[in-house]
Amino acid sequence: MVYTRKNQARLTSTEKRRFVNALLELKRKGQYDEFVRTHIEHYVSDGESGLRVAHMTPSFLPWHRRFLLEFERALQRVDSSVSVPYWDWTADRKPSSSLWGSGLMGGNGRRSDRQVMTGPFARRNGHWIIKEGATAGDFLMRDFGRPGNPIALPTKAELARAMRDPVYDTPPWDSTSAKGYRNKLEGWTSRSGNARWRNHNRVHRWVGGHMLGGASVNDPVFWLNHAFVDLLWDRWRARHPRSAPYLPAEPTGADNGPLHGHVAARHEAMPPWGVTPDELLSHRGIYRYG
Repeated sequence: MVYTRKNQARLTSTEKRRFVNALLELKRKGQYDEFVRTHIEHYVSDGESGLRVAHMTPSFLPWHRRFLLEFERALQRVDSSVSVPYWDWTADRKPSSSLWGSGLMGGNGRRSDRQVMTGPFARRNGHWIIKEGATAGDFLMRDFGRPGNPIALPTKAELARAMRDPVYDTPPWDSTSAKGYRNKLEGWTSRSGNARWRNHNRVHRWVGGHMLGGASVNDPVFWLNHAFVDLLWDRWRARHPRSAPYLPAEPTGADNGPLHGHVAARHEAMPPWGVTPDELLSHRGIYRYG
């Protein structure tokens, strides 16, 4: 049966409660931290040896689509009515948004140590203890807008610039790709300061705290950000129906070339599931966006 991923702003109080309760149950059982570890393990940067599948690479979108599906299936084993909602960060741009209410994600971190003090994921409630990638403490941290060096969420115009690009991705298939939809949405640039981050990356920077780096899954808002990114990939494909849905189509580089073994082509398997980008081009028959 096809289920719907809803805009978080349209969730009912019951839907919020059931989603949060399922998250807390996965955390209680230790399963949530397995997802944190998976993301940390596959957060491989440019220049590192081995295959890049999660970030700074064309498979950013299909890899996270499968990651979301695995997480959603885990939630649904707790409560079959639950799906991952999405956060449209071009519309809900303020800390006063319902997203950050006590019934959903909770609020910002306090100024002294960025510790989240409100909502279901506050450390003082005893249900959300950071165990993977912990830094200053075992509590969830946020730093909305980074007051010490202010940064804003992406605008509709910034997102539109990415959505206009008709090419999925371009060489060298990493964070330095100046053209191509994938990197414009993922958000790496060669610019300095806050201009370095766009779209998806800027959202991580705006939330701050645990949303920075490979351990970003520690903050449950990670899933709502990536559900919106997944929706945007759908919209891009609908807007550019004649464009190749994924590039590169063929393995990159000669046997000993600099790109060989670093990038997953359309029909090459992505760890840890062994599925290919081609298998994740469509989610028809599984879920829709509403």
